[in-house]
Parts: sequence; C-alpha cells; structure tokens
Amino acid sequence: MAQRTPTTDQISTPSPALHLESWTLPPGWSWGDEAIQREHRHYQEVVDALGRSLSLVSVPDPRHGDWLKNEARALAHRNHPSIPTTYHFWASYEESRRGPGYLRRWISGETVYSRVTRLGPDAIQFAFQVLREAGSALSYIHDTAAAHGAVSASTVWLTPGGRLWLLGWEWVLPREQRPAGFTPDPQFTPRAPEWAPGEWRPTPASDQWQLAAMLFLMLTGETPPETDVPPLPLLRSDCPQALSTVLERALSANPADRYPSVATMLRELDRHVSVRPVLIAPEGDELPKALDSAEARLRWATADDYEILSPLGRGMFGSVWRARDLSLSREVAIKVLHPHIARDDVAVARFRREARLAAQLAHAAIVPIYDSDSRGGVVWYTMELAEGGSVANLVSRSGPRPFEEIAPQVDEVLEALHAAHTSGIIHRDLKPENILIDRYRRWRIGDFGIAYALGDDKAGTSGTPSFAAPEQLLGEAQGPATDCYALASIVYFVLTGRPPFGDGAAEQILAQQLSDTLPARLHDAGISDALGSWLVRGLAQRVEDRFEDAQAMRAAWRQVVRATRRAEDQRPWWRRLIDGLQEDETPQATPDW
Repeated sequence: MAQRTPTTDQISTPSPALHLESWTLPPGWSWGDEAIQREHRHYQEVVDALGRSLSLVSVPDPRHGDWLKNEARALAHRNHPSIPTTYHFWASYEESRRGPGYLRRWISGETVYSRVTRLGPDAIQFAFQVLREAGSALSYIHDTAAAHGAVSASTVWLTPGGRLWLLGWEWVLPREQRPAGFTPDPQFTPRAPEWAPGEWRPTPASDQWQLAAMLFLMLTGETPPETDVPPLPLLRSDCPQALSTVLERALSANPADRYPSVATMLRELDRHVSVRPVLIAPEGDELPKALDSAEARLRWATADDYEILSPLGRGMFGSVWRARDLSLSREVAIKVLHPHIARDDVAVARFRREARLAAQLAHAAIVPIYDSDSRGGVVWYTMELAEGGSVANLVSRSGPRPFEEIAPQVDEVLEALHAAHTSGIIHRDLKPENILIDRYRRWRIGDFGIAYALGDDKAGTSGTPSFAAPEQLLGEAQGPATDCYALASIVYFVLTGRPPFGDGAAEQILAQQLSDTLPARLHDAGISDALGSWLVRGLAQRVEDRFEDAQAMRAAWRQVVRATRRAEDQRPWWRRLIDGLQEDETPQATPDW
C-alpha cells in the first residue's frame, strides 16, 4: 500500500483497469497499487498531488454513468462516521479525458467476511462493537426514509485501527435512480425471510434482519437459516443470554415480530448486554478497588475526557486502546501502562520520557503525541490513531508486499530515523508492530518505549529478538546503527513475510546472525542483487560494516530503487533517454479540477 509522494525519482505505477486506460489524471496524480472489482462498481486507488490515497469509484459499464452520479450525489449529502464522504465527482468531458467517477477516501482493511474467514468467530466484545456501529449507520439511513437492502459481511469493512465503514451505496437509492432489473448478488447478500424467491424488497425491517445475520456469522462462523434459527448459546457457549435473546428477535421470520426499529434494538442491547462497562468517574483521584480489569481502570481514569472504544494491542509494558476524544470529537489511540508496571516509579518516569521524546520529533513519518496524564495510578498518553494498523497487520492480512510498493515508505522512514538520531534519540525497538500506517497509507514510526537520549545508558539488552541487532542481544553499546539494522530486518520481513533470522529465543537468533547464512537466505527468497547487497550491509554483524547512519542508508536505498526500476524497464535505452528528456521539459502545471 504505497504512498505516492513526489521524490527525486519518478515512480512508476501499475496499469489501471481496462475501462480506465483512456483516463488522464490531473497533473501530480498517479494510479495507486490496489483496485477492487465488485459487481457493478470498480474501486481504483489513486494518489493525489498531496500524496493522499483516494478511492476512484467508477463503472465498467458506461451505461451506468447516471446510476453512479446519483450514488455520488446521495453520498455527498450524508454525514455519519461510518459513511464515506464524496470528495469530488468527475463528469465525462472530452477536454479532461476522465469520468464519470467520484472520489472518496481509500479504505484500508477487510470485510467482515474476510476477517471471519481468516480468524474464525470473533470475540463477543468486538462483535458487539461492530453491531453498535453498523446499527448506528443503519439508524441514520432509516431516519432519512431510506433502507440499505445489502447489509452483509461483504459490505461492512473494518480497518486495522478498529473503524467500521458501511459500503454498498449503489443500492441505497430510490428505484427510479437505479437501472431496472438490477439487484444485489444473492451470493453475497443474505435474503430476508419475507422476500419471495427472486425478490429484493429492502425495508428497515429487512435491514435489521441482515444486520443480525451478520452478527450471527461473526459469532459462529455460519450464516443463519432464514427460518428456525438455532439459539446462539448452542453454537457459542460464552454468548450472553441477553444478546442471544436480542438476536433471536431480530432474526424473526415475521417482520412484525422484530424490533420496531434498529435504534430500539440497540437500546435493548445497551440495556441488557454488559459486554463492556460504562463507568462514571467518582469524586477524587483514588482508584476504586472494585475495578479489576484494564478497561475498567482506564474508563474510570479517563471518563471526563475520552470514550474508550476498543483494544488495539497489548505488549510487555502496556496496552493500546482506540478512544474518542470528547472535547475535540476525534478518535485517538491511548497507550496505558500495565498496573504492575505503573507501580514502578522508574518505569513511569521512562514512560513519560517516551511521550516527551516522541512529542519533540515533528516529522511526517513519526506518530505525533497529543497529551500525557495520570490518575489514581493509571498512567497514559494519547497519540494519533493509526487507522491502517501496523506493518505487521499489513503482512498478516495481505502477505508479503512488492518492492515497488514499499520503496517510498522505506525512504520516508529512513528520513524520520535520521531526524530522530540528529535530535539525539535512538529507538532501540523498531519492529513491524511499531511501524504504523495512517489513513493515507504512510508508514510512521511509533512506540519510543525504550528509546534513550544520547548520553543516557546505551547498553543493556533491549528490543524484540527477531529484529534486534547482535549488539542488543549481547547487551553491548547501541547507537544509530542499531536502528538501521532493525529497519533492514523489517524490509526483509515485508518482502518475504518472515524475519531474516527467524523467530525464537534470543540465543537461537544470535547464533543465526553470526552464521553467515544471510546471502543464501536472500538467494532463496529471490531478492535481486542490488537489494541483496543493501540488505547484507544493513544486516552486517559488526557495527562498523553497516551504513554510517540513516542518511547514508537512505542514499543507498535510493540507488537500489533506481537500479531496480532500470532493470524492470523494458524500453530500449534510446527510448528511455528521449522520454526522460521530454519529462524534464514538461512544465509543472496546477490541477485543472
């Protein structure tokens, strides 16, 4: 998922779909790396002149242009956190050679169906959160006298940061604004029991049934039958009886037996299903003894300022939570220390230093810190929410990534590392989980939890073994070259799907690092000679054999990028020369939209 930012190197991009080949994008824009073909819509990633990943929604069938325009117009007038906003509509004009199509944000993530297929049935708490957010979007639609009609595990998308998006908006239009005879594909859209064979008649009641059917799938891994739905506790023993009762009513075959509205259904859930506590902070700053869970403590401590939405991750020293900043109405991430760590004054001091250090580093590829606070022994700080999750999530979800996709991202991260090192800060725990991805798909360094300012103690074992340099595993002095080693390990991981020296105990990884087997590993992984040489130097056993600093590593990386692109360019040398001269002579224009 590469960000296309202007650099000194011209970045080539994949060819778009057949119906987009004649399109001319505005100056400074480029085609992105990903596209999704759905039943009647094509979603192509494009990158604007500011480096933002956007989704170009178009129709492969030119006869559906009016249908697409009606969809874009309807979306432009909707305002809900789970509904994507239309940014711009490109009409068909011969002068611009593009259109029809509309732009909205590119959604990085996966459908509920993909998640269940990949991970199996979901946790009760997470499924309940999805139900509430998707139900909120449906209630909003119903309040406008419309129905969705295609609510399913294929139209609800989840980002790695925990945000939910409801899609399928081509169907949420009056009948006269859709082509006659078109209905959602029944293979992906659960049929409400009241519909006759071959019928599609969306109503708020059928939306309620489809929503409950999706939750049934999340909890059991199976789609419910249209009639005689088995009780959830028989398929999922840990399902609360109150939740089972609510879903059983929502899945009634007779629409009259369901809840009067989705909003009523959600109120019933909030009234009886206690999958997450909602706490009112009492007077004083002493932590109540009854709060025995991490979520309960955090809710009590932050009740005046934040609404805790869902967990994002957990590490050795703390956990990270998705939350809503109540004063600014924005979503953020909150990192909180584990209780046994928070009782250690030294650990708390280091944790607060992490926030101060990270807050000092103003760079586009470093996650910004907003605030730091504590109450009743609960210590936390807030930072920007990485909606795209982490690089580890990306590889787990989509597999190894191609070189061209990660090239500009690695370049930016190396620049950020150089900025941190110049400020006297070493990270010491770079790993895929700590390279976060924002909504524009930019890679950003986070979690300076064991960073130190130059002049502090530079020795001692640290880092995650799979991505730690030999000097870290040996407890020796560490410096900028330690971070450079970790970044080279991350590059290898993203390209191959595995760490360069495997997973395991620190002793086993250290033995592999000192075994001189890296060239063979690179050969087996099919890595090019130019990139292989860069990795060999970046992963050198001795500090003095590595790159001098992140700036030198970045310069070498750019040479690898140029060499790789030349090797993949099939044009004759004279054609490359002529094209290059023409590109140099092309004046810079401003976007014409």
